[in-house]
Amino acid sequence: MKNKNILFRADSSSSIGTGHIKRDLVLAQQYKNNNITFASINLDGNINNEIKKENYSLKILNSNSFNELDKIIKKYKIDMIIIDHYDIDINYERKLKTSNPKLKIMVLDDTYNKHHCDILLNHNIYAKKKKYKNKVPRNCKLLCGKKYTLLRDEFYKEKNKYYKPSKKFVIFLAMGGADTANLNIKILKKLKKLKDIKINLLTTKANKNLRALEKYCKDKKYINLHINSNKVAKLMAKSDFAIVTPSVILNEVSFMDLPFVAIQTASNQKEMMRHIKNVI
Repeated sequence: MKNKNILFRADSSSSIGTGHIKRDLVLAQQYKNNNITFASINLDGNINNEIKKENYSLKILNSNSFNELDKIIKKYKIDMIIIDHYDIDINYERKLKTSNPKLKIMVLDDTYNKHHCDILLNHNIYAKKKKYKNKVPRNCKLLCGKKYTLLRDEFYKEKNKYYKPSKKFVIFLAMGGADTANLNIKILKKLKKLKDIKINLLTTKANKNLRALEKYCKDKKYINLHINSNKVAKLMAKSDFAIVTPSVILNEVSFMDLPFVAIQTASNQKEMMRHIKNVI
């Protein structure tokens, strides 16, 4: 069987965040024997360099227009497109299928939207197949729930590791790679009232408030600022508690059995927030 040409369509930026690209890079590993290409817009604060680090081909788009994407699909003879983008809706997907009848369309969805696709993946812990009734074609393959959660290898390696407990109470803080709501410093100011704590703060270079955050953390020895860390699972494993957004990272926190509090910062997090309230 010949290798397939697979195209991922996703963006990252200081306003969108970095979660879409990060989870797509995990998903791409499941197709390692195929030809993988990413199509992304060069937005401010993007993490397109992480795509290049994994040695995947990257096509820079000028916009989210149908014509531009359709040209790439045809030029590179794409067999399957994996769409992880809130601004690509059912009408856009239907148009892609009409223009490319043999094209397989896989969609990553977090919000129970209607889609015209062959495969739908909702890898969040709250996802249920029945919620997609009458929202996808009858022959659409639904992959929903925690058994499909996209986790990097580091989480499986760290899951059952033992670390000597810290003498201090360790808090894992992550308000998203871009911290679009600019909450990190506000939370840190609240936490400084606590005694004998250690804070592992996770962020990325996509955070447009990074300079202010670095300045705030500079003289506070109890705060460890981790920028673009590749040891997220280890940091969770060594923590006692987490403060996170109800987004992709909460799937990871749940897998690591780490007690947490979640702060909603975006409308697309409401399904996860609803799930948390129902479970607790």
